[in-house]
Amino acid sequence: MTVHMDITPEVEGFFDAATNTITYIVKDPASAHCAIIDSVMDIDYAAGRITTDAADRLIEWIKDRGLILDWIIETHVHADHLSAAPYLQDTLGGKIGVGAKIMEVQETFGKVFNEGTEFQRDGSQFDALFEDGDTYDVGQMPCFAISTPGHTPACMVHVMGDAAFVGDTLFMPDGGSARADFPGGDAGQLYDSIQKVLALPDAMRLFMCHDYGPNGRAIAWETTVAEQRADNIHVGGGKTREDFIAFRNERDAQLAVPKLIIPALQVNMRAGHVPTDDHGNPVLKVPVNGL
Repeated sequence: MTVHMDITPEVEGFFDAATNTITYIVKDPASAHCAIIDSVMDIDYAAGRITTDAADRLIEWIKDRGLILDWIIETHVHADHLSAAPYLQDTLGGKIGVGAKIMEVQETFGKVFNEGTEFQRDGSQFDALFEDGDTYDVGQMPCFAISTPGHTPACMVHVMGDAAFVGDTLFMPDGGSARADFPGGDAGQLYDSIQKVLALPDAMRLFMCHDYGPNGRAIAWETTVAEQRADNIHVGGGKTREDFIAFRNERDAQLAVPKLIIPALQVNMRAGHVPTDDHGNPVLKVPVNGL
């Protein structure tokens, strides 16, 4: 894995207020090619209605600039929003990629949602399954993926030039880190994964998947490795692995289940496709006492 700090991609962030998610369009500075990272599909869960406003903003932005979409990247299987990957792919093309350990996530939640044998648990819903260190290109820009399990088994950080997209592995320095109590999560693994990120060059730009504006500050999503290493409230300043595990386990026990976890997991483990019934109608299951 070679870091290219001399390449500075253009990064445009799109904040989704309903889920506090930031989606990114990342453009190769040497061409018209780009990638989308962690897209959002709108859902009114109470009404059972899925719409495309957030995804349409991305499509309009890309079309207005005459860009070519190479990749639609999922940093992990999100539990708090639905992916718009298939909708974007149908409109703009590109390959949908996720971490290869998606198969572990599919196996776990295939049981939770009582999916039948027709639900493939081999990651085949995605176009690319990234292993640790895998490389790929956005236009002429070399990129690579780092396996960062802990929040989920399939979490990956994607490095594109001097920019890294960390998913839920880290939040802004005053936000700390992701929870590690979902099935397949592990606080010790999360600490080790964060150390991989903090080993990147000090000036590496880090882009968050979520921000909640702690203590009333304005929403923000960009920081650096140096800032995280010094100031992250959960792991900065040399906090030990043991202290992090103790804190994370205690903190996670107090957290509520994400509001959209039931639809999000069913859709996102299918690469953004909504499951259907025997007649082809879109339908979601609600497992009782299953999560």
